[in-house]
Amino acid sequence: MDILLYVLGILILVVGLALSIGLHEIGHLLPAKLFGVRVSQYMLGFGKTIWSKRKGETEYGVKMIPLGGYVAMSGMYPPKKPGEAPRDSTTGFMNSVAEEGATAVRSKGIGALVDDAREASAETIVEGEDHRSFYQLPVWKKIVIMLGGPFMNLVIAFLCFTVFLTAFGLPQNTTTLGSVSACLVPANSSATACTDESPAAPAAAAGLQPGDRLLALDGVEVTDWAQFRDTVGESPNQAIEVLVERDGTEQTFTLVPASNERTMTDAEGNVLKDADGKVRTELVGMVGVTPASEMVPQSITEVPAYVGNNIVQVANVIVRMPERMVAVWNAAFGPDEREIDGPISVVGVGRLAGEVVSLDAPISARVQTMVGLVGSLNVALFVFNLVPLMPLDGGHIIGALYEGVKRRLAKLFGKPDPGPIDTAKMVPITMVVVVVLGAMTALLIYADLVKPVSLFG
Repeated sequence: MDILLYVLGILILVVGLALSIGLHEIGHLLPAKLFGVRVSQYMLGFGKTIWSKRKGETEYGVKMIPLGGYVAMSGMYPPKKPGEAPRDSTTGFMNSVAEEGATAVRSKGIGALVDDAREASAETIVEGEDHRSFYQLPVWKKIVIMLGGPFMNLVIAFLCFTVFLTAFGLPQNTTTLGSVSACLVPANSSATACTDESPAAPAAAAGLQPGDRLLALDGVEVTDWAQFRDTVGESPNQAIEVLVERDGTEQTFTLVPASNERTMTDAEGNVLKDADGKVRTELVGMVGVTPASEMVPQSITEVPAYVGNNIVQVANVIVRMPERMVAVWNAAFGPDEREIDGPISVVGVGRLAGEVVSLDAPISARVQTMVGLVGSLNVALFVFNLVPLMPLDGGHIIGALYEGVKRRLAKLFGKPDPGPIDTAKMVPITMVVVVVLGAMTALLIYADLVKPVSLFG
């Protein structure tokens, strides 16, 4: 049964990924059609076509390998000379890899590669419809079309995390005791269990038990766990009268926190030192208890900040990608462990989905985790596609912005309009990006097979 659930988790992830990619490409398709650009194909996947249907001038279909998608628009590359027919091109990364890879095989140099990129395997502009080419659009329309895909992923992420936060919530500490230790183990000790020399934990010695709900400390009502933690920390070796509710009745206990020396840190977690360079310490109280937690639904106003934090985390992974890929290499081919917050491939995400669905946990918890996983996947697609390199959407956006600046400066200085920029000249750089991304993908897939990341140990 666990195997069936594991497979079910992978299938759910595949469907979620396919929908995310499909909606991403719809984000390109709709504004392209709205602005009059001729769209010849809308495809999910790449490789051999397994189903397609033509509606009007656009062929809609599904290809064999469901790891990408694309929208083929006429005239994404402008002609080399005025009057030549521009070529169709696509918005999809995986399709660009296949097309440009085939072009590179026939090329004999950078110039030939650029020329082939304009001419190879493309449907020519329908006679009399040159005005429907992508390159003829105003800059702002180009940006809207290319932003449409990532924007759809951002919308999906918002929807997923809205459900994640408002319907299920986040774990928060309660004022109920979750566990009560029998003894105290000093932070500098390697012991993992109580011994005859271990001092008794004050909470256990006072008679507190798991499930006790804190009501008051020295007559002051307890409203949250932080209040109890702070009061204990500020009261080493001082008696505290604790009122709790146990099995529907109120009981009072006397709690004397043990004294514990702790290194002092600032708000950012940096260790504080005195003028002589000596680490500063302080005495705090400890009693040997941990709180029980519960899922608390959040306000919808918390969603933007939650999505924003996810975006920042993914962006940090991408910025540090060379360093992270070295760590992945060392883990895949050496003894190092994988970083749980490091990059993973779609294979790794699929394995995580299988783990989640096959967990021995409440269905609500599994559903919430899957919703969060799909949301995180769309945040990753949003950020990754905005990387300012061809053939990603961010590369086309940067190209359009550059064209706008170039035309604006020409107008400002009274020079002739330079026209659309020749994005075909970026094809050699595109090929380098494709090769690098392909190598990174292969390494991540291998690492996810031999040493996968696990959320649950």
